[in-house]
Amino acid sequence: MTVEHYVLFLGLAFFAEIIGTLSGFGSSILFVPLATLFFDFKTVLGITAIFHVFSNISKVALFGKNIDQSIAFKLGIPAILFVLVGAWLTAYIEQEKIAFLMSILLIVLSVLLLITDHFSLPKNNLNLYLGGVLSGFLAGLIGTGGAIRGITLIAFNLEKNVFVATSALIDLGVDFSRAVVYIWNGYFLVAYLPLIFMLMFISFLGTYVGKVVLEYTSQKAFRYVVLIVILCNALLQIFNLFS
Repeated sequence: MTVEHYVLFLGLAFFAEIIGTLSGFGSSILFVPLATLFFDFKTVLGITAIFHVFSNISKVALFGKNIDQSIAFKLGIPAILFVLVGAWLTAYIEQEKIAFLMSILLIVLSVLLLITDHFSLPKNNLNLYLGGVLSGFLAGLIGTGGAIRGITLIAFNLEKNVFVATSALIDLGVDFSRAVVYIWNGYFLVAYLPLIFMLMFISFLGTYVGKVVLEYTSQKAFRYVVLIVILCNALLQIFNLFS
């Protein structure tokens, strides 16, 4: 990539981190489709997992006092276990299929959440366990499971800071687990270390900016902005695949 492409990529990563903090989904739901415009998909998986580890460390550090430990445990343990399954399967599934499935998933979830403002699930442990299984498996397989986790957490009507903190703690375990598998599979090259150091700085800065904005802006308003951005990027990703 040219210097201009790297600057654009880092700028989009910063934007994704701010939106990821505001929405509580995490930056990967927006970062993955944007990053696929610059790198092959398996490289994106490796970079995203490592970037997201630092992203979630930032969120836990800034929002940590708001974590709901009970929900984090019941949703997080299944997610961490099944992210390993999804990450392992990436070595046996074609890149194009993964990218296409990712985009379709994001489109379906975005439209669903846009047209059903009050969509929720029954508040029980079973849905927490299922949400953890699905979000972890999809995070490992296609790079992002934040939307599934978000839908699950919405059912419990968590205050926005509790939502962000609890989701970030779960995501930290998920991303650390899949990062190990991706590195083992050779998805991350040493040549990208300078990029990771820059993304590390962006993760902390973007999370801080997102936290400041979150204090003065209702999460509901940004929810629609986030879903529209995700939908547009998923559509763009499908366009790129077929073109």
